[in-house]
Amino acid sequence: MAKLTETSRPVLALFDVLGQKWVLRIIWELRNGPLTFRELRAQCDEISPTVLNQRLALLKDTLLLESTDEGYKPTALLEELGPVLYALRDWSNSWAEIRVAHGHEL
Repeated sequence: MAKLTETSRPVLALFDVLGQKWVLRIIWELRNGPLTFRELRAQCDEISPTVLNQRLALLKDTLLLESTDEGYKPTALLEELGPVLYALRDWSNSWAEIRVAHGHEL
């Protein structure tokens, strides 16, 4: 199993997974349905096969992704996370606007 942040706080473990390079992009590309390894690699601007394999393994180990005959697809857990990620995106956009209004850089 993939090694996560050594903490008893699940939110930190989740941010550890989501913060790894390419993870959010992979999740984004799978939003419309399953993709094969080759299709996913093409959608991710030719991410290296090694890195893609590592991220897919991480997402499978953390029960966020599954491999089917159709390709890789989000699990029910990841489907539940989708609206939370959209809410976080919306919040961060508001936060950025407030920061800019106060003269801070993004």
